Amino acid sequence: MNKLMSSLSSLPLRRGLIGAALAGVLVLAGGLAPASAQEHGGTKPHRESWSFAGPFGKYDRAQLQRGFQVFKEVCSSCHSAHLLAFRNLAQPGGPQFSEEQAKVVAEGYQIQDGPNDAGDMFDRPGRLSDHWPSPFPNEQAARASNGGAYPPDFSTLAKARTYEVGFPGFLIDIFTQYQEQGPDYIHALLNGYVDPPEGVTVPEGAHYNAYFPGHAIKMPQPISADQVTYTDGTPQTVDQYSRDVTAFMMWVAEPHLEARKRIGFQVMIFLIIFAGLLYFTKKKVWKAVHDH
Repeated sequence: MNKLMSSLSSLPLRRGLIGAALAGVLVLAGGLAPASAQEHGGTKPHRESWSFAGPFGKYDRAQLQRGFQVFKEVCSSCHSAHLLAFRNLAQPGGPQFSEEQAKVVAEGYQIQDGPNDAGDMFDRPGRLSDHWPSPFPNEQAARASNGGAYPPDFSTLAKARTYEVGFPGFLIDIFTQYQEQGPDYIHALLNGYVDPPEGVTVPEGAHYNAYFPGHAIKMPQPISADQVTYTDGTPQTVDQYSRDVTAFMMWVAEPHLEARKRIGFQVMIFLIIFAGLLYFTKKKVWKAVHDH
């Protein structure tokens, strides 16, 4: 009798646990998916082909150098990159400029330093050890220059942005190791400046973008065709500019991507060999017991 009463009393708890489990399954399956850019009016970005995608992906050096050119000549007038040091431009795994080239870039900027012996701050040419200077002295100045909007820092933006994949897409991404939703979104956003559909009114000071959540973005179209001059014959189109600067942003966000993937592959090979050695060791150790 006591067992029966205990079983009955636990039914609500069991039902609650089962309900919670089913809710979790629905969330994973997309039935109760969290709010996404698409639900707020943003078009789902198209998946692009990136050289750094997949378990064996690598950065395209020429593309990173072109992307840096776009960032330097266009994007850096509004956006900062606090985690990017000038010396990173010459380090392995990145654009791989020469050290002299990186020095020339650094010396082209005035960096505030000090205080000196008189207690005053002063400006000096940049050094390799300096980080990329912000175009504004503070957030308030940045907002005042951009209609109240604060241009986000470029340091981790490519890893911070994403879009809802849904079911079963996120499961496929686990097996294919596709992690480039951020670059897809940034590339789409830079190409998403179009005229608003008929009947759609864009708030004053905003611009219509097909991929931005809500479609109204404060940032005007940042780049146009033939705005940046490439010397390697690469097409000077908005699509190419956005593709190159997005790849550069991905490198800034994950500068050691190639080393991570290389070490991960080596670890997997080691684990496979180690598992094989453990299997044959186990067979040898227990062989005498099996014979008896």
